[in-house]
Amino acid sequence: MTDLPELFVLRHGETAWNVEGRLQGHLDSPLTPRGVAQAQAQRAILARVAPVQARVVSSPSPRARRTAGIACDGHAITLDPRLMEIDLGAWTGKLVTEIVADHPHLQGDGDPHLWKFTAPRGERLDDMTARCQAVLDGLSGPTILFTHGLTSRVLRCLALGNPPRTLSDLPGGQGVVHHIRDGQAQILTA
Repeated sequence: MTDLPELFVLRHGETAWNVEGRLQGHLDSPLTPRGVAQAQAQRAILARVAPVQARVVSSPSPRARRTAGIACDGHAITLDPRLMEIDLGAWTGKLVTEIVADHPHLQGDGDPHLWKFTAPRGERLDDMTARCQAVLDGLSGPTILFTHGLTSRVLRCLALGNPPRTLSDLPGGQGVVHHIRDGQAQILTA
């Protein structure tokens, strides 16, 4: 979608549950000291490259809000629930190893992410795609988005004109900034 305004997509900093390998979904866990340092690194990157007039929008999840508060200190932050992480239904709060042990077929195709859209009572990829597309459709100028791992990947797929099912082909990362302008993406690091 080359008609999008300049876009900066950031994942929240590392959390205690990220370290444990526990799926957070709509639940939350605190940023680790490393997660705080990652948000500070994002602040340095944004100070270097983001337009002063860029709008800052965050998932209302505490881990994303805290990251946004550190990385965009002093800027007004708008909360948008469409930037929340996937609703993992019955798998929310479980360790990935527990889920895979109970359902070994889930990672059989080798994709590290798509299986998460099959959680009992959880969100499906089409649902996340619709809410992410609605976020992008509402952008009117340079925007900094603070979100989550899967949501970031779906947003970037859509912004680049890629099918959301290819989300695992895109790089992830905490403490980095995914910059999209004129249909081109790059990862910005400190």
